[in-house]
Amino acid sequence: MGRSVNIGAAVARGLVADGYRVMITGHPSYDAEQGLSGGDPAALAAELGAHWQPFDLTAPGGPEGLVAAVVERFGGIDTLVSCHAYSTPTALGELEAAAIDRHLAVNVRANMLLVQAYAAAHDDARPGRVVLFTSGQRLGPMTGELAYAASKAAIEYLTRDFSVLLAGRGVTVNAVNPGPNDTGWADPETHAWVRDRFPTKRWGTPADTAKLVSWLCSPDAEWITGQIVDSAGGWGIHVA
Repeated sequence: MGRSVNIGAAVARGLVADGYRVMITGHPSYDAEQGLSGGDPAALAAELGAHWQPFDLTAPGGPEGLVAAVVERFGGIDTLVSCHAYSTPTALGELEAAAIDRHLAVNVRANMLLVQAYAAAHDDARPGRVVLFTSGQRLGPMTGELAYAASKAAIEYLTRDFSVLLAGRGVTVNAVNPGPNDTGWADPETHAWVRDRFPTKRWGTPADTAKLVSWLCSPDAEWITGQIVDSAGGWGIHVA
């Protein structure tokens, strides 16, 4: 998590409100590299009564270290919500190996190792929840973000495999596609273009996404697993 206005922050707020003890992590330098600002995750954690501990999930031992830190602080781990992402323009004709590898390391490898570490640490006497994040590449082409689209497509495949592997242990695994969320990244022209392509003529918000994550983590969602859930306000539906 980087900014206090992004999806990760909204998810943290929702889970704390639901009574979860939460550890927030992230790599805020990514937002700075994209020219985005807007809040201190350590300050947000203090506000929520959560714990903030930064981790680089692409570093050797990063995912395993995060899970170990949660277990050490709270005595166990029940729920993993992984909404981190890396995305830069990668169009055909401009693809570079280093950019592709970075997308795969952040969006695929880190998630695979996180779920593996979670599975090793989870106490099967308690129900478990894993919520991953994908994107809208299934609903339409993302021709300017080929590496990102490929990495998020892998998450959809892995969601189904992980759900089968962990179902017998009382753990559900689902992925959320939040659609375009208004977190301040779009310039005015892009903002208007995206807004007009929602059937409701409004953007999705991090709060919209957080409501779905809270439900997927709740006891009411115990029969939902292996699903890719579009929380996108109808984004991708053709509107004349």
